[in-house]
Amino acid sequence: MNGFFADGAVHTALAVGFLVAVVSGPVGVITIARGQSFAGHSLSDIGTVGGSASYLLGTNVLLGFVSVNVVAAALMELAGSTRARSRDVATGIVLGAALGLAALFLHLETESSTTGATISVLFGSIFTLGSTTLPVVGGLAAVTAVLVAVLYRPLLFSSVHPELAAARGVRTGLVGAGYLVALATAVSLSAVTIGAVLSTALLIGPAATALRLTRHPGRAMLLAAAIGVAETWAGVVLAYASYYWPPAQRGWPVSFFVVTLTMAGYVGSLAVRD
Repeated sequence: MNGFFADGAVHTALAVGFLVAVVSGPVGVITIARGQSFAGHSLSDIGTVGGSASYLLGTNVLLGFVSVNVVAAALMELAGSTRARSRDVATGIVLGAALGLAALFLHLETESSTTGATISVLFGSIFTLGSTTLPVVGGLAAVTAVLVAVLYRPLLFSSVHPELAAARGVRTGLVGAGYLVALATAVSLSAVTIGAVLSTALLIGPAATALRLTRHPGRAMLLAAAIGVAETWAGVVLAYASYYWPPAQRGWPVSFFVVTLTMAGYVGSLAVRD
């Protein structure tokens, strides 16, 4: 552990983890409030299309995740409605089509190279992210944070009372579309951190824990961000330390530790009374 703070890869991992957790927490709180956890999980899987296609084309993986997820979110919004059942049907249709493409792209990439793209896309590889990735992550995180801040009040209003919000003049369709863009970006950032398969844990876990500890939406968002940062940083530290653990001394993945800590945090919050 002597070289922990001198390792450039660790610096990048901690910075990326901080930015991703800060935006994932607030977006996760809204996702739970709107009852769209399934949409968040689906976007994490749909993003594998962009990630795998980026490896095939040799382009930026993060931008691949984001572009595909934003398009998928738009399709889900257009095909769905304000009714939960219609939203879930639309989400399921888009998810099914995307998983088929992801299977094809990952197969082609595996057959044509030995880059380990399948593992990176599905389970993340935060220690391999270059320093050039940091400005892209920072820019996307900033856009997501601004979008959530601008839509904060109408989002909460339309989440709790959609019919009343529409009657009061809130453009619920536009607000919902803006939220899905924020969700798509947050999920994409999480996918780069801990992988597409596990990214929902960072989106929903800290937010669910925060909502167990406070019912105030604003405080829950701040608390979710803080919890997410703590769990992500602890995951990075434990993953780095695991390189020195016997018997293999090969290191355990960051994603395993982050998801485990997220689950432990939520289970611990269950002891708190409503």
